[in-house]
Amino acid sequence: MRKRARKNCTRVHKTNYWLLRAGFYPWLSAKIGAMNDDQTIDPGVVIADDVAEAAGVSRWTVGRAFRKDAPISAKTRKRVLAAAAQLGYVPDLAAAGLASDRSGLIALLVNDFANPHTLVVLERLSLILQNEGWGSLLVPMRDESGAPDALLTASQRRVDAAVLNGTWFDDQIIKTALGARRVKKLIVFARTSENPNTISISCDDVGALRDIVAFAFEKGYRRPLFVAGPDSHSATVRRKDTFLQEWHRRSGAHAPFIHVEQYNIGLAHARVLAALTGPYQDRRPDILICENDALAIGAIDAIRYGLGLSVPGDIGVIGYDDMPLAALPCYNLTTWHQPITDMANALVEVLRQTSEPSRDQLFPGRFIQRGSA
Repeated sequence: MRKRARKNCTRVHKTNYWLLRAGFYPWLSAKIGAMNDDQTIDPGVVIADDVAEAAGVSRWTVGRAFRKDAPISAKTRKRVLAAAAQLGYVPDLAAAGLASDRSGLIALLVNDFANPHTLVVLERLSLILQNEGWGSLLVPMRDESGAPDALLTASQRRVDAAVLNGTWFDDQIIKTALGARRVKKLIVFARTSENPNTISISCDDVGALRDIVAFAFEKGYRRPLFVAGPDSHSATVRRKDTFLQEWHRRSGAHAPFIHVEQYNIGLAHARVLAALTGPYQDRRPDILICENDALAIGAIDAIRYGLGLSVPGDIGVIGYDDMPLAALPCYNLTTWHQPITDMANALVEVLRQTSEPSRDQLFPGRFIQRGSA
């Protein structure tokens, strides 16, 4: 009934438009004659039928032309898009989502904005999603209590999937969200979850830390201090546990560690400085293995400007992520490169699947040796 009413209204509107142009409404025809040659009368909202008529195709073909995964020839798609551009037609994604149960929208749930690498991840994800025909909805969180509300916000927007990239998602929150069917698909990005109903797309942290420990051992380092991020129950980064286990396996010793409450350069500076002037002052570590680059950069600043020591002459530093700041000459940070582009492309493949993938996807990164260790 609604479709029929809209079609009839459209016909009436178009008929009135052409009657006006033909001069049947004298009180408006004078205005038309007074218009400049480069001006036009707006006949109303352009709909798919208008584009179909202009391009010589069906309205269903118009719909397919705006979906990258739809079966349509390149030549036809080009003709339809050209007609749409000429008419100023923009598809109503919300209406299309109601018809197909797909919104074309992916929620990105993030809290870790103090970490510069978060912006790298968001840029890469949003651009690759856009290139593949999905829109991105950024849902920020202020603190740990905001995780359930963020998932609820995503579900209210009828997103096709929610991508979790942050430090405040634990497996219980994920389980609750899945049980309540708040979102259709939950994907944990750059971290891992133990929940079997999620898919985790991340770098192989276990393999990475084994290689980092091997490098440190080969270089003669024997007194490490591991600098970890928040000690929370979030969908976990396995780097600290892997490092401690691997160092004990190689040396027989239990390596010490400290936590920084956020992946924040300033907080890392303060925490490392407090550790090296406090409990670790007498037996100073010869290398800091950091859970990510933000912590490593804060540690380098603490060593150089807080203690007046050199990196790597007095203390070596190794990070993880390989964010752009790490390659600057002032830091020249030895680190582990996460293949964010490959991981984002894998996310797109997961979104295209109609059924849940049966396993997590781990990607090997690569060791980047620079001058800090």
